[in-house]
Amino acid sequence: MDNEDILGRKLFFLYPSALIQNQIIAELIQQEFEVYSVKDHFKLRRVLKKFPNSIVFANIYEGMTEKEWESWIRAVMKDPETKAVDIGIICSGEDENLKRKYLVQVQVQCGYTVLKTDLSPALQQLLEILKAVQAKGRRRYIRAATENETNTTVNFPVNGIFVNGMIKDISAVGFSCAFTEDPAFTKNSLFQDIQIKLQSMIIKAEGIVFGSRLEGSHKIYVVLFTQRIDPEVRTRIRKYIQANLQSRMDALFR
Repeated sequence: MDNEDILGRKLFFLYPSALIQNQIIAELIQQEFEVYSVKDHFKLRRVLKKFPNSIVFANIYEGMTEKEWESWIRAVMKDPETKAVDIGIICSGEDENLKRKYLVQVQVQCGYTVLKTDLSPALQQLLEILKAVQAKGRRRYIRAATENETNTTVNFPVNGIFVNGMIKDISAVGFSCAFTEDPAFTKNSLFQDIQIKLQSMIIKAEGIVFGSRLEGSHKIYVVLFTQRIDPEVRTRIRKYIQANLQSRMDALFR
C-alpha cells in the first residue's frame, strides 16, 4: 500500500493571490486537506522530487511570464522524478485560448479553475478535482507532530489541581500527550476543562481518554474531543496545524 494512499497527497499552491490564500486555501484547510503556499518555482521543483505524488495548483497570472509558466509546467510533467505530480491551473481571469492550451495541448491533470466574484463554483470545482485524484487518500484528518516544540502543552484538571503534559501530536478530533510522571488516567475518563496551549494560542476543550500506549519508558495517552467541543476550537486547531506544517515545509525550501 502506498504511503500516499494512507496519508493523502500534499497540495501546493504556487504564487497564490491574496484571494486564493485567504479564502480558497483557508477553506481547503478546514476541509482537512494538507495545503501549502509556495512562492518559489525553482525550489518547488526540487521539493517535488521529495514528494513526487503531490498536487500543484499554479496561479499563472503571477510569478512568471506566460511562456515561462508553460515551460515550467511541461518540465515538471516530463521530468521522470516529478512526472507523477498532478498539476492544475487556478487563476482570476477568463482566457479561452489559455484554457484550451493547458487542457488540450499541455494536458494538465487537475483542470483549469477560474475564480470569480462568487467563489463557490470554483471551490466546488476544486473539491471535485481533489476527490477525483484522491487527494486525501484514506486519511480523514490532518495531524501535526509537536513533540519537539516547547510551547505545545496540555493541562488536565484532576482533583482541584492541574496536571501538566506535553502534546505529542494533534488533529481536529484529538491529541496524544505524555507526562513527566504518569497520572494513571483510566480509559474513558472524561475531562471537561482541558486547557491546550499551541504556541501563543490557548484553547479549552472537553475530552475522553481513548487509550494509552508505551513508548520506551513513557506512557502516551490518546484523548479524543467530545461532540460538545466548540466548532470554533476545531477551526483554530486546523489553522494551527496548517501553520505548523507550513513552517516545516518552509524549512525544506531554505
